[in-house]
Amino acid sequence: MSDVSTLLKNTSSVQLGMPLLDVKHLVKHFPITSGIIFQRQVGAVKAVDDVSFTLYAGETLGLVGESGSGKSTTGRAILQLHKPTSGEVIFEGKDLVTMNAADLRKTRRRMQMIFQDPYASLNPRMTVGRIVGEPLEIHNVMPNSKERQEYVENLLQRVGLNPYFTNRFPHEFSGGQRQRVGIARALALNPSFIVADEPISALDVSIQAQVVNLLQDLQEEFQLTYLFIAHDLSMIRYICKRVAVMYKGKIVELADTDELYENPIHPYTRTLLSAVPIPDPVIEKERRRIPSKPEDFIETSSDLVEVSSGHFVAASKAHLAH
Repeated sequence: MSDVSTLLKNTSSVQLGMPLLDVKHLVKHFPITSGIIFQRQVGAVKAVDDVSFTLYAGETLGLVGESGSGKSTTGRAILQLHKPTSGEVIFEGKDLVTMNAADLRKTRRRMQMIFQDPYASLNPRMTVGRIVGEPLEIHNVMPNSKERQEYVENLLQRVGLNPYFTNRFPHEFSGGQRQRVGIARALALNPSFIVADEPISALDVSIQAQVVNLLQDLQEEFQLTYLFIAHDLSMIRYICKRVAVMYKGKIVELADTDELYENPIHPYTRTLLSAVPIPDPVIEKERRRIPSKPEDFIETSSDLVEVSSGHFVAASKAHLAH
């Protein structure tokens, strides 16, 4: 069999530590329509409302926020699974939003997604071997079926699965094993950037650490760049270098992980962090949680202000004064 490490060698022209992804004023609105026969738009759901950030090659940027804050839509809009309403997504120097279909198809090999639900994201009618090998067929990579089979077996082995399970179906695997299949599928085309959309939220706690450790090992081995979307703030602190906090479609705070956790500035960030459980009954009993006050967040703008080196906050002057 061919060495999967050689096959997955990162061929990106972007060096580690350099900007790989630059998102500028990204907007995604979903129309609200009225009428049965003649429908007309009467409003819009502002799922992503003017989001901007830069992701550097080789790093993991965490994207956190409550359900409905726009995290998953942001990830999908970046990958053009949802066509953005406006804005720019500069990936490896090229704007994905204005890219034609043929060029976008080629570029998709460099960016992949690990979906949240390992049960729904795998086709139950296809074997694991076909699921992992499907991207190779779509992009006409490795037309030789024998070579493709060996490559798929190598991928399964690299993510911790028995390589001889290629003829099994998804329902024959546990949740953690299915998520490993999803990771193998994401790796198949040798990407440089992966959106991990809450990849551990549907898994048992004992399995979550295994999947996160696998993602970190793969990142180091293949020089991958992650946008890691999650609810679990304790896991975000463990795996991410920087963290962006989203609220109602906007990024309200962005900073290095330790800086954000030690010195949260925006009221919404402080509220989120105060809700993180601490595995110590004495501390939990004495700890005071910060109540959520929606009126504190109303004045939040889309403009990020750098309050210290690398620490950005979108807030009114009143918030920054505190």
